[in-house]
Amino acid sequence: MADHSAPPLTQLGRPTPLPASPADAKLERVANPHAGDRYVVRFTAPEFTCLCPITGQPDFAHLVIDYIPARWLIESKSLKLYLGSFRNHGAFHEATTLDIAKRLAATLEPHWLRIGGYWYPRGGMPIDVFYQSGPPPEGVWIPPHEVQPYRGRG
Repeated sequence: MADHSAPPLTQLGRPTPLPASPADAKLERVANPHAGDRYVVRFTAPEFTCLCPITGQPDFAHLVIDYIPARWLIESKSLKLYLGSFRNHGAFHEATTLDIAKRLAATLEPHWLRIGGYWYPRGGMPIDVFYQSGPPPEGVWIPPHEVQPYRGRG
């Protein structure tokens, strides 16, 4: 059974170093003041970066995270620190995208969550990864991502 209490925030309003790894990052949540309403929260991280687990070379992505909150909202500074903790973390695009989705889902227990990982090409081929926790609830406006597929120059 999931914990249904939100401990005090430990990162907001004070200097907080970037976690050494995603496992070390602390995602914090706050009570949703409109828990009875269904609405979408979107976070966009156009400069997300991590490392290729084989070569150690940097990989870059434009992430779009949408969720319909239930009882909890993600505290945005903790999300920024969590995403930043991938900077020196090696994982494939697919694993990275789904790890983020699953960690957010476990922390927030949202009605619905989706993530689009629009990865920039390495070796001439972009890899885009999409995850959705289930069908979107009816009656909620969920805007499209509108992130253009990678076209190269021109």
